[in-house]
Amino acid sequence: MPMEPTSIIPLAAFDVENGETTPVPDPWPAIGAAQGYRWLHLDLNDPDTRAWAKASLPEIAARALGQSETRPRCERLGDGLILNLRGVNLNPEADPEDMVSLRMWITGNAVVSARIRKIWAVDAMRQEAEQGRAPSTIGQFLAALTYGLTSRIERVSLDLEEQTDDLEEALADGRRVEADRLSRLRQTVIKLRRFINPQREAIAALAGLDGWILTPEELALLRETSNRTRRIVEELDATRDRLSALQDHIEADRAHALSRNSYVLSVVAAIFLPLGFLTGLFGVNVAGMPGTATPMAFWFLTLSSLLCGIALFAIFKLSKWL
Repeated sequence: MPMEPTSIIPLAAFDVENGETTPVPDPWPAIGAAQGYRWLHLDLNDPDTRAWAKASLPEIAARALGQSETRPRCERLGDGLILNLRGVNLNPEADPEDMVSLRMWITGNAVVSARIRKIWAVDAMRQEAEQGRAPSTIGQFLAALTYGLTSRIERVSLDLEEQTDDLEEALADGRRVEADRLSRLRQTVIKLRRFINPQREAIAALAGLDGWILTPEELALLRETSNRTRRIVEELDATRDRLSALQDHIEADRAHALSRNSYVLSVVAAIFLPLGFLTGLFGVNVAGMPGTATPMAFWFLTLSSLLCGIALFAIFKLSKWL
């Protein structure tokens, strides 16, 4: 029978009191701190992490922490809180819209967070903690975390807006816009918006937790982040609509060009139809054809065909078919 694990290797393990951090040396750390709060940041790629969560957390919280696929949520569970958020994927050779999930279990004296892939906003807080600094309270921790996640999302959203501006300027200047580039940009905006909207709802629910461990000042900070997230969703909606308008404009230009070319070909065919009839008629090799004995007959026929073509062109022009 395999032995139960007795240690884990957290990505970060600190006790925080009055904004100062102390590393947690315990190989199998307890869930909370005696003073202040304890922050444990776990790597779900470590197989022992799930065993620790199962042994240390409520059953529902442990399952939520270990889920492979999550969506942003904020739900109270007894005296604790299940909070799932997402951050843009800023890892090398990754697409930012392929967002990374952060799972958290929060109580009055503990923050347990877990991830599969690196989240840069959390890593920045880990680096600060290693230097001995951290938010003084759990409310400030959540405010700083949501602010960091939202700021990075906002930068990606602004970059998508700038790319859309470039496409609009290119189209206005008559330059060619690659359809593949436009399609990829639209897919990026749609995918990012799909994740950000439920995150907006989760942060708004977090900012509405009156009567819990969060102070009014901390709730105000969270509400400000919630408003920023709402603006990001609105900006993504506007960018998506602008890209759709660009796509419609490009398709309309293509349809117009195709229609114009087809029209020109039809007019050319109409002009050469009687000329083709004349050449076919005078090209038959039967007795009785006029001009066969006249040396200038060929030039008369050529001149007649040219005059007929000019006359047909003039008729079409006067009829405003051209």
